[in-house]
Amino acid sequence: MLMAGASASAVQANPIRKVVGMLQAMQGKITAEGEKEQELYEKFNCYCQNGDGALSKSIGEAETKMPQVTADIEEAEAAVTQLKADLKSHQTDRAAAKAAMAEATSLRAKEAGEFAALKAELDANLAALAKATAAIEKGMAGSFLQTSDAQVLKKLVLAEESMAEYDREELTSFLSGSTSYAPASGQITGILKEMADTMTKNLNDATDSENQSISAFDGLMAAKTKEVNALTKSIEEKSVRLGETQVNIVEMKEDLDDTGKALLEDKKFLGDLSANCALKAKENAANQKMRSEELLALADTIKILNDDDALELFKKTLPGASAFMQMSVSAKDQQQQALAIVRAAKGHGRPELNFLALALQGKKVNFAKVIKMIDTMTVTLKKEQQDDNNKKEYCEMQFDAADDKKKGLERSVSNLEKSIAKEKEAIATLADEIKALQEGIVALDKSVAEATEQRKEENADYSELMASDAAATELLGFAKNRLNKFYNPKLYKAPASAVLADVSAHNGVAPPPPPATAAAFSKKSEESNGVIGMIDIMIKDLTKEMTEAKTTEKDAQGDYEQTMSDSAEKRALDSKTLADKTKAKAETNADMEAHGEEKAATTKTLMATHEYIASLHAECDWLLQYFEVRKEARTGEIDSLKTAKSVLSGADFSFVETARRSLRGQ
Repeated sequence: MLMAGASASAVQANPIRKVVGMLQAMQGKITAEGEKEQELYEKFNCYCQNGDGALSKSIGEAETKMPQVTADIEEAEAAVTQLKADLKSHQTDRAAAKAAMAEATSLRAKEAGEFAALKAELDANLAALAKATAAIEKGMAGSFLQTSDAQVLKKLVLAEESMAEYDREELTSFLSGSTSYAPASGQITGILKEMADTMTKNLNDATDSENQSISAFDGLMAAKTKEVNALTKSIEEKSVRLGETQVNIVEMKEDLDDTGKALLEDKKFLGDLSANCALKAKENAANQKMRSEELLALADTIKILNDDDALELFKKTLPGASAFMQMSVSAKDQQQQALAIVRAAKGHGRPELNFLALALQGKKVNFAKVIKMIDTMTVTLKKEQQDDNNKKEYCEMQFDAADDKKKGLERSVSNLEKSIAKEKEAIATLADEIKALQEGIVALDKSVAEATEQRKEENADYSELMASDAAATELLGFAKNRLNKFYNPKLYKAPASAVLADVSAHNGVAPPPPPATAAAFSKKSEESNGVIGMIDIMIKDLTKEMTEAKTTEKDAQGDYEQTMSDSAEKRALDSKTLADKTKAKAETNADMEAHGEEKAATTKTLMATHEYIASLHAECDWLLQYFEVRKEARTGEIDSLKTAKSVLSGADFSFVETARRSLRGQ
């Protein structure tokens, strides 16, 4: 019965001992904070003495840098304006050169047709003249008049305006076969030969003129082709320079904005430096005074709680001290179960699950906050899946559209307008993706900062716990040894003088002496074994708690480091993707402008379409290949989060309020 009563007393006294240990830990923590705060203040004070020089230097550098960056931006914008003007001029000149080539080709074709018709006519006429002359000279004029060549010659004679009227009548009579007129054959052949000479001369003149036209046409086409090629090369080079310059302007403007903000902050801080330093000195003095008063209050409180009469009173007024420890088991199991589910679902490159695991593994877990994080994560995963669905649909649609566009370009240059529409859509898509990436990077940085702050708080809690438990263990050992000195002298271990001095300084005053009457000592000696046993149990519990805390801290630090590594990797990848998409947006915009002005350049546009299809493969092939794998992985993650939420939703939070009431003595 005595052992049972002692055990019950030990359990009942446990909260008070913890309160005493917490007070002792608070003393140590306050002292350590005071030393740390004083060290920080000394550094700040040193900065107050020397910081104005560093700030002035920073301000001077920023003021020197900003005009230079502004000048660079203006120079780059002027270069962009000049490049656009050059591109427009080159494209106009190239279009004019191609139009001149087309006009020259059309004129050359017309002249060649006219020459061919003239030559055919002259060749036919010369052939008819030659046959007529030969027939007359051989005395076969009658048989010649029966041929088709005679009819050709007759038409020629009637149509020839430059022929003398007398000669026309002579030839007409001859070709008509009139019996009333028979001119001398010599006179007829003379007229025919004269006509043949004239026609031959006309044919030679026409041939020379045709050859000169061909030579002039070849020279013009060669010069214009060279001009078009040179203009095309200039357009391509300046288009690339235009895109790069526009990207550089964006980067320089961002740098100028950041420098301006930093300059304003430095100037404001420099202006407030004296006031801030005086305010910090005043705050430091007030903090030291307040800390001294707090330490005094804690020492007085410990003295009160350590009083034997007070301890007896607490034993009577605080029954059931072990209830809190038992009630916390269920919630802790649920916490660990949910943590295991989340860890099993974690994958490399998704720091959001790491943040959720970090939130679950701390001692001060807010289940409502964790459930909200799970809901947010579930929404994010569903949104990512919807984005993949949209992207897959977009990619498939773009592949089909690009293929149709390629075929259409081979048929008609008018389909270039479709290419412009596609590029506008791509620019809008890239703009949305760039905005999403920028927001994602900001959100990731915020999560990293929150995780870092949480890690600091958990580490501070761990340090506080270790300090508290160590102080409590030391205090309990000192109390046990003090009890043994009185009740079990053989088990008493005399402490070193330095330790006693530290304990005395720690508590402020020496512990009160035991009662002087033998009867009082006799009554308490029967209870001493139970008290010492209770102290041993408490020391064992504290040692176990410290061991578990070390393991938890080690695991939390490892998870935190892995989270930071994954976050850094994701941020680097997103930053690279952001830069690539920004560059791609500028290049796509440049292509769109070039295509709008080159509707006649079908071959050039077709090549650009092939390049666009290749870029679609680079952008979409990976997503299309791993779409089902990514979808299945996200489904698994969502199911795991739902399971973890179900586990946490079943937790009983009443133990938190019970524990608080137990510790507060309510």
